Amino acid sequence: MHLIIQSLTPIDAPHYAALATLARSQHIVALDSHALRIEDADPAPGPWQTELSAYCAAQALDYAWIEPERKLADFGLVAMDMDSTLITIECIDEIADYGGFKAEVAAITEASMRGEIKDFNESLTRRVALLKGLDAGVLERVYDERLALSPGAERMLAGVRAAGLKTLLVSGGFTFFTEKLRERLGLDFTRANTLEIVAGKLTGRVSGEIVNAEVKARTLRETCAQLGLAPSRAIALGDGSNDLQMMAAAGLSVAFRAKPVVRAAASVAFNYVGLDGLLRLF
Repeated sequence: MHLIIQSLTPIDAPHYAALATLARSQHIVALDSHALRIEDADPAPGPWQTELSAYCAAQALDYAWIEPERKLADFGLVAMDMDSTLITIECIDEIADYGGFKAEVAAITEASMRGEIKDFNESLTRRVALLKGLDAGVLERVYDERLALSPGAERMLAGVRAAGLKTLLVSGGFTFFTEKLRERLGLDFTRANTLEIVAGKLTGRVSGEIVNAEVKARTLRETCAQLGLAPSRAIALGDGSNDLQMMAAAGLSVAFRAKPVVRAAASVAFNYVGLDGLLRLF
């Protein structure tokens, strides 16, 4: 296997020997100052795996095991969660902040993303109900004043497009934001929840089917079918428990600065580097 090591800061020479020992291989290729590929590394279970994980955590390094023959162009679709994945914020929490009750909504969001609230529909319904009566103009304010792309997002998108992949943004958040991001970033497909607005006010309800974990996975499979792809040719990126089914349906799953339950289930976890870390895997 290839063992890919990435860091936000330059990887200094002293790391090379330690990582080579832990990977049980001396074949090291510097991809750039922030990334190494250790070829012919040994992924077999053993005490060195625990030591590798502990070493990387202590040094703020991300690592991933990748089959040597895998190429980015072997995939056909990148499916992304939006909140806290493609973007840095949880939009619903920021909307609530304009009404003075961010802490209450954020607590529900956090519990849901950790998997402590098993029913996403209930979680979303409870949070959206708290938005009732807010002026719909707060959505524009959140987008203009608070929404930021995650580090490396635009470089990652450019790289996957250059390799011929299509892009899907599928979110348990809201269409107001996914559609703006579709236009801004040139995304191919989006799916999210629609906030109900009457007379310029949020009603505290969503319209139509709620985009929960099952719907996210179904959307990935349907988009793959539309493109003539097997789901194994999809890459899925997410951070919360609502992304787990979508990530399980894909051929490669990436946990991005994710909750522990998601990191444990994913093929690859990026705890430190940006979304463009995806490009260095191949």
